[in-house]
Amino acid sequence: MLSCVLSRGFCQAVAGVRSTSYPTFRSVLRDFTTSSPKCDETSESASVVTYSQLKTMLSSQNIQLFDVRNPDEYLAGRIPEAVNIPLGNLEESLKLSPEHFRQIFEVKAPGKDDDNIVFHCKSGNRSSKALEVARQLGFSRVRHYKGGYSEWAEQEAKLT
Repeated sequence: MLSCVLSRGFCQAVAGVRSTSYPTFRSVLRDFTTSSPKCDETSESASVVTYSQLKTMLSSQNIQLFDVRNPDEYLAGRIPEAVNIPLGNLEESLKLSPEHFRQIFEVKAPGKDDDNIVFHCKSGNRSSKALEVARQLGFSRVRHYKGGYSEWAEQEAKLT
């Protein structure tokens, strides 16, 4: 988080210094603290997949979609192509060897640099926690479908 603030905010403050006369430290600090975006806002928007983006990813078969709900919720209704890995099992599952992951889940194991990994749950809470778990394990480009299965079911019902 600090690196995000430093990289964006400091560069903006330095750019401001270069374009003007020599400011005081106080003015540079003020520019730095008021002009930089908050990391949570930036990473939140970059890590969220919308319904239309999810549909596109599914239609192009360019997605590794993981449903982090409980098995009973998954069996009651699911997004096509989603693989069920309950949130409580996610960390352990992501640590599996690629071969073992494939044996258990019958899909390719996600790679730490893959940019098509998407988590979803019912309404976005558990999938947000799944992002944290995956990021702590080094999956830096993971995303989640914030609307979750609730939004999916609602949107799909409108199409029929």
